[in-house]
Amino acid sequence: MSTGPGPGGQLGTFYEQVGGHETFTKLVAEFYRGVASDPPLRALYPEADLGPAEVRLRQFLEQYWGGPGTYSEQRGHPRLRMRHHPFKVTPAQRDRWLLHMMAAVDTLELPPANDLLLRDYLERAAHSMVNSLDEE
Repeated sequence: MSTGPGPGGQLGTFYEQVGGHETFTKLVAEFYRGVASDPPLRALYPEADLGPAEVRLRQFLEQYWGGPGTYSEQRGHPRLRMRHHPFKVTPAQRDRWLLHMMAAVDTLELPPANDLLLRDYLERAAHSMVNSLDEE
């Protein structure tokens, strides 16, 4: 997200408006706490340790919202659909992902305009990751 007046006339990037690294670290840590306790969703993550996935998601979100470009520096263009293609992502898994992500957003207690913007993006991104209707 580019610099300029944000929701409510705030200046700076969305990343800066919501508290930067600390906020995104909390968001992603809360999200992965939910993932770790949800066996059907946890099955989407091949690594035994969720730590690397947590770092990647945090770096991606920070970059997307106007923070450091570390994600692209280390991993190249995000290409979200391509990166998720090897995994069967169903509507049910999307819904579980959103359940935990929205619960994590709740913990941030963001100003209403920022909260709405973040939730809207996450909802759209989650829907775009579905690549299978096979619920088996």
